[in-house]
Amino acid sequence: MSEKKPFRFSLQSFNTSSPATWRELIGKTEALGYSTFFLADHFLSSGPALDSTYHPPQMLAAVPAIAMALQQTTTLRVGCRVFCNDYRNPVMLAKEAATMDYLSEGRLEFGIGAGWIKSEYDAIALPFDEFPERLSRCAEFVHAYKAFMSGQPLNIDGDFINWSGFHGTPPPVQGPYPPLMIGGGSRKILSFAGKEADIVSLNFNNRAGMLGPDGMNSGLAQATAKKIQWVKDGAGERFRDIELEIGAYNTIVTDHQAATAAAIGEALGMSASDILDHPHCLIGSIDYMCEELEKRRDTYGISYIAVLDDGENNMVETFAPVVRRLAGK
Repeated sequence: MSEKKPFRFSLQSFNTSSPATWRELIGKTEALGYSTFFLADHFLSSGPALDSTYHPPQMLAAVPAIAMALQQTTTLRVGCRVFCNDYRNPVMLAKEAATMDYLSEGRLEFGIGAGWIKSEYDAIALPFDEFPERLSRCAEFVHAYKAFMSGQPLNIDGDFINWSGFHGTPPPVQGPYPPLMIGGGSRKILSFAGKEADIVSLNFNNRAGMLGPDGMNSGLAQATAKKIQWVKDGAGERFRDIELEIGAYNTIVTDHQAATAAAIGEALGMSASDILDHPHCLIGSIDYMCEELEKRRDTYGISYIAVLDDGENNMVETFAPVVRRLAGK
């Protein structure tokens, strides 16, 4: 295992009850020591198109929300975990990223993925191509993103992106480009992320196009170790420079650890021990969580942890003791 990277923690927000509440959440995220405030990149509200996916609705559009969060903070890093490559014109996404990094004096984290919620594509009649083609588009954008951020004249003649006769502006503050996160759960995208990303976000294999037992099974401890090997295979010697990130989607501070884990496991067809060892779950006391995260960093090399705020669970404060104890350690 390479040298341990310091812990970083992010809060990912999906919903808010009011603009004032959302601004308060961002302020708390910065004040309580979180490294990063993340948006997701989905546009469906509640309704039949989203209900079958079991995914929470996304209230705010990512780009303007990121820009406003950057404007009202001074040290907090802000980004999207992760942009769906198929939802935007590539050159506009690259320019928006460069602009946000430029105006925030270098506090953007840029995440990208190939897209996975088929129902979201179907709801707006956007073709949901087979994964190899979606990944090819995403990979081509990653190379174009890096070229745009270089400020050099652009001459890209690809299968999906054709840019020529201009150069990328404004210049990003972070060089050579705002840190690039690539998220996913399959061998192909994680091997690609190993080659290209600064941060690899380990996710479920969402081949089912919905959240559920299939995705949770793809994130079990043994499967996560296999995913990290795929990242290593793609990265080679540069693996030591990569930050491994994961979403702790089931984060529950409780004194009733065994019963809580058993109840979640029963609903998913897993044992309580599967849930407690699951790298996407953190269930137990604050002391337990801190010890478990250090253990997982020793085992997997995962040092960057995202917890989710749904607008009601007050996760920003509930998880803050872990952040205080481990951030930067």
